[in-house]
Amino acid sequence: MAYNPGPYQSQQYGHDGEALSSRAPYNQYPPQGNQYPQHGGQFPPQQYHSAPPLQSGDWITSDDGIQYCIANRDANTVLNVRLPPGGVMKSKPGAMIQMSPTITLQGKVKLSFTKMLAGGQMAESTYTGPGEVSLAPRLLGDVVAIPINGEGWMLGKDAFLACTGGVSKQHKTQGLGNAFFSGEGLFVYHVSGRGTLWATSYGGIMIKELQPNEQHVVDNGHLVAWNCRYSVERAGKGALSSMTTGEGVVCRFTGPGKIYIQTRNLDEFADWVRSVVPKQG
Repeated sequence: MAYNPGPYQSQQYGHDGEALSSRAPYNQYPPQGNQYPQHGGQFPPQQYHSAPPLQSGDWITSDDGIQYCIANRDANTVLNVRLPPGGVMKSKPGAMIQMSPTITLQGKVKLSFTKMLAGGQMAESTYTGPGEVSLAPRLLGDVVAIPINGEGWMLGKDAFLACTGGVSKQHKTQGLGNAFFSGEGLFVYHVSGRGTLWATSYGGIMIKELQPNEQHVVDNGHLVAWNCRYSVERAGKGALSSMTTGEGVVCRFTGPGKIYIQTRNLDEFADWVRSVVPKQG
């Protein structure tokens, strides 16, 4: 009997209680580039745009024929994927919530000295269709789909959730300066191939598109994915300025390209938790 998952019926609502289906599509307001107000003027609308406000019933078909739906955004996001017969998806281990009994699940361990140094995942879960799989990230945050069409992408060390079978990822060494100060360590994921990558964040996701030679600055610790070059520098002019602003190190990106930015910093949250939890002993 052929697998028929049926429609996904639940409805998504925004923080203001308005149904997301009644809102304008996210791409109605494209980014306007670097435009800043002069002499009391106003900022132009939509300097950034957020991840697409899909609702639970919005199923998208990727170029490789796999359907997906991103639901319960953006703090408790769930990725639902429908795999056709023989369709393959790979994910980080422990991400699966539920799956159809027709799905074949295999766990693979890829031993790598680079992964050992990077502290990356040695294991990987592979799902083969037909059927439906639901995945969730370990942190409270969002999930975004990034089409991979042969170009290379860089992915933060904690941002990988899943990808289709035609996408490959490997650890890549950064320059020593970027490694120590970008917040991502010596190794980041380099993603290539063709298919769909699902990246996850801590908090919501903002998307910044850069034109050729356009520059943009992002605080380290807020990076999810990017496909443009960048350098690392101090946020303020001088050590005292960095201390007083609370912004130590930033990443300066140069276009063309796109940056996916998370709205929360996990290291900052961990520092806050340690500051309020009573110390033992």
